[in-house]
Amino acid sequence: MAAFFAMATAGSVLFLTFLLLQIFRSRKAPAALPNGSLWQVPLLGETLQFLNPHKSNNIGGFLQRQCSRYGKVFRSHLFGCPTIVSCDLELNTFVLQNEEKYFQSSYPKPIHDVLGKLSMMLVSGSLHKKLRSVTVGFINASRLDFISSIDSLSAKFVASLRNKNQLLFFKEAKELTFYLMVKVLLSMEAEDPLPKQFFKEFQTFMKGFVSLPINIPGNAYSKAVKARKSISLALKDMIKERENSIDVAKEKVDFLDQLIKNASLNDDERVSLLLDLLLAGYETTSGLMALIVYFLAQSPASYQKLREEHEAIRKQGDRMDWEAYKKMEFTYHVINEGLRCGNLVKFVHRKAIKDVKFKDYMIPEGWQVLPIISATHLDPCLHKYPFEFNPWRWEDTSTVKKVNPFGGGLRVCPGSDLGKLEIAIFLHHFVLNFRWKLLGDDCPMLYPYLDFKKGLPLQVERIKD
Repeated sequence: MAAFFAMATAGSVLFLTFLLLQIFRSRKAPAALPNGSLWQVPLLGETLQFLNPHKSNNIGGFLQRQCSRYGKVFRSHLFGCPTIVSCDLELNTFVLQNEEKYFQSSYPKPIHDVLGKLSMMLVSGSLHKKLRSVTVGFINASRLDFISSIDSLSAKFVASLRNKNQLLFFKEAKELTFYLMVKVLLSMEAEDPLPKQFFKEFQTFMKGFVSLPINIPGNAYSKAVKARKSISLALKDMIKERENSIDVAKEKVDFLDQLIKNASLNDDERVSLLLDLLLAGYETTSGLMALIVYFLAQSPASYQKLREEHEAIRKQGDRMDWEAYKKMEFTYHVINEGLRCGNLVKFVHRKAIKDVKFKDYMIPEGWQVLPIISATHLDPCLHKYPFEFNPWRWEDTSTVKKVNPFGGGLRVCPGSDLGKLEIAIFLHHFVLNFRWKLLGDDCPMLYPYLDFKKGLPLQVERIKD
């Protein structure tokens, strides 16, 4: 009998143990912070390591080390904040698509001081929606006029190179894209004195935008703040002058006309929108233009295929219009691949506005989140031979779901299609008139902004028909 009770007791214990194990197995472990480190240097944390310059077609040593140690999602301390760093496509997409629901734009204060508190990149809620609506409305309405301006300036640029065999392409691209934006937004020509002054101010502005954010008189940061004030005052004067002379019956209106006619905007908002579009329209577009020229110099097959496409377009007529643009299928692939390989934007700043659970991770309220866009662009799990410039990969329509160079959600870049249009028409003129090769070993670098140390020197050879 004793043996029977012992066996029964043992069986009950085993059954209860089995039952408890099944219960525990069925319960998910509570969400936790990702692995990683939070503190290296007081206040700075790991910021200096994160911002260490590297080639734009790789993710840099810091992210490589942290991802190999902790995985694609890890915690750190960056820009003075506890931070979740994501090199994971799924989490990046989740963050970008849930703007104002779980996350909001959260750039460091020094960036606010340089861009201005009303920059579309920084504002949220109804103000962001209003400013974005004005911008998108203008872009959509001005598309055809924009084609004409791009075509004219690109042809003029190509003509200016007829007697050159060498050039610093990055510098030339910045001037081309800046003067294009000045013409479209403000109806000003490159030869006018004010655009030339604006261009100098914007160069100062960009150097300070990415410098050490300490406002010491004479350093790059203080010069950037001063440059922004100078440009803003000049734009306010232009607004007042245009208000006093605006022709309500004028058929063609520029962006400044539309801003003045929009009664929902005050002058500070008008100035901020002009600054945003001037900056984005020349800085990012010129960067992408330089990247594509750089990659094409190293990919003869891509250059030849691109040239064949544009020769076919030219045979159908000299006039560049929307119908011609829609036929540039391989050109789209080249532009998209330049964005994927070159990584104009490495990351964006977001902040959790409430505790957020994503899979097994917990992102605490108030923590900074950095979706690393370049990491997903160069992930071998997502792209075959990710470091190879291969426009043909875009023939697979699934590629577009793995690339987000212009962000996503409510903050997807409103001018992304306009930038692509500008580059496509420029390439039409450039590849039909020139071959080129790189001089030296200049390559695209992230500081974290895109730059070519030597200005991307090219040797160019004009193609004679």
